[in-house]
Amino acid sequence: MSERTQRRLAAIVAADVVGYSRLMGRDETGTLAALGRHRAELIDPSIAEHGGRIVKTMGDGLLLEFPSVVDAVQCSMNFQQAMVSRNADVAEDQRIRFRIGINLGDVIIDGDDIHGDGINIAARLEGISAPDGLCISRRVHEDVQDRLDVTFVDGGEQTFKNIARPVQVWHWNATRVETPAGMDVSKPVSGFEGRPAIAVLPFENMSGDPEQEYFADGIAEDILTRLAMWRWLPVIARNSSFTFKGQNVDIMDVGRKLGARYILEGSVRKAGNRVRITGQLIDAETGHHLWADRYDGSLDDIFELQDEITEAIVVALEPAVGQAEMKRAHQLSADDLSAWDATQRAAWHFNQFTKEDFAVTTDLLRAVIATRPDFVLALSYLAFTRFIQVLFTWADDTPAALMEAHQLSITALAADPMHPMANVVHGVMQAIQGNHKAGIVAARRGIELNPSFAFAHHAVGAIYMFNGQPLEAIAEFESAIRLSPFDSMRPIWLSTKSASHYLAGDYERALEAADSALQIAPHYVLGLRGRANALALLGRMDEARAALDDFLAVSPNYTVATGRAGVPFSDEAVFQHYMDGLRLAGLPEE
Repeated sequence: MSERTQRRLAAIVAADVVGYSRLMGRDETGTLAALGRHRAELIDPSIAEHGGRIVKTMGDGLLLEFPSVVDAVQCSMNFQQAMVSRNADVAEDQRIRFRIGINLGDVIIDGDDIHGDGINIAARLEGISAPDGLCISRRVHEDVQDRLDVTFVDGGEQTFKNIARPVQVWHWNATRVETPAGMDVSKPVSGFEGRPAIAVLPFENMSGDPEQEYFADGIAEDILTRLAMWRWLPVIARNSSFTFKGQNVDIMDVGRKLGARYILEGSVRKAGNRVRITGQLIDAETGHHLWADRYDGSLDDIFELQDEITEAIVVALEPAVGQAEMKRAHQLSADDLSAWDATQRAAWHFNQFTKEDFAVTTDLLRAVIATRPDFVLALSYLAFTRFIQVLFTWADDTPAALMEAHQLSITALAADPMHPMANVVHGVMQAIQGNHKAGIVAARRGIELNPSFAFAHHAVGAIYMFNGQPLEAIAEFESAIRLSPFDSMRPIWLSTKSASHYLAGDYERALEAADSALQIAPHYVLGLRGRANALALLGRMDEARAALDDFLAVSPNYTVATGRAGVPFSDEAVFQHYMDGLRLAGLPEE
């Protein structure tokens, strides 16, 4: 009779070096020496201190075993935080950074080695961990959530190759920046990594009334705080920008002194019970005005007025800065592109709404992520682009594209759980997997983090539409358009608004919204689709057939069957209605 297989319950940690091949190709000797120092000075002593052992090394990785899951997680967190500190003064392309996956499960004992699905799951978790982060399984999370003073981000259920059941995962990242109550969120982090900074100068009080000084300062301070919510744009701290209060300044000189590419300045003028606020955004590198406007209001409720003016200015600034950055990046040579600039150039190509430009978008973003695997904006943009490619039937491999989009959204959220776009894109991908309620919660989190984020309102609306709630969807689309009426994403917003009117049975408004999208982007896929769909159910069949031909010219692989992949309706009847007009116009089933 054979010996009984020996097993034990263990916490398994799988860790590997991010971009190991690139590091070795660049400097093999230096990389190996640095790894040796980290092992000797930090990693091995920390493992021993927490009661763990190294099962095996694999060139760029380690497999560890701990008898205590709490010790496994604490050890891993300590070492990731220590590595962030060690890398602080190291050039970005030379940093040794780790991904870590942790699972709790039965292992099969084979001398000093261990085997089993528990190890395979840990390895899969490591594969979707963000750099400097941990990805843990549900069993690990249940054991540590009340024992460690740390917050993990829910990454949803993941399906892994050769693992029979989906695994619920949770993320943590050593570079996460929390914002405690009372912290000055306008203060930028050190090292903008190529991202442009914006400074808000104190608004000038032109009223001749010293009592209005506090109101002028309050407007500028509120704008500072709201701009900090964007997350993608560093904001120069008030203590620096307000040193120019009361001075006649040269904007280009101020920009150089503060290290800011964009300067917002303004003024407040009072007459009786009325007040006029003006604002202007200036490119400090060129001195050119990018945006200007004025706002009038009553001082009956000064705080309400202050909130209204702040909201109006911040909402106007985001698309103005975004469009300026995309234009600037598009004019740079390929050799001059930073990660930020390359992401902005990718956004420019995305907004051309063609299959060829989308291919350029994905290439640019993948190149960014290859060198900056935790660049949240690039990760989020690529996830959204891959989803849209599926929606337009432009993806060569639909399941692979959706899987990539989902994994990218998880990585982005793990890298920065406070990033509005990361939360929104993660919400969209939750809906794609059929988790509509969770998707709405995640997308609304993006609005909580940045109330001016029109993209988030659109995402909430799209999820409502997929959940068979077209009227709620339309309200969100209208909020997005009202917040950012000149946004480059308007063709998408108007087209999903058209689809929602269609699903609500209002085919005239569906046609009107689709035509509005096509006025901005004449070849936009969903605008063409919505136009054909609405015309057919309005009985205008000759126009509907011509519109369908226009649609299929830019989306030739679109059929009822292929169209299903990108539209995760919770109700089959809603999906069938979504296709009714196209069927009438002649869309094939297969």
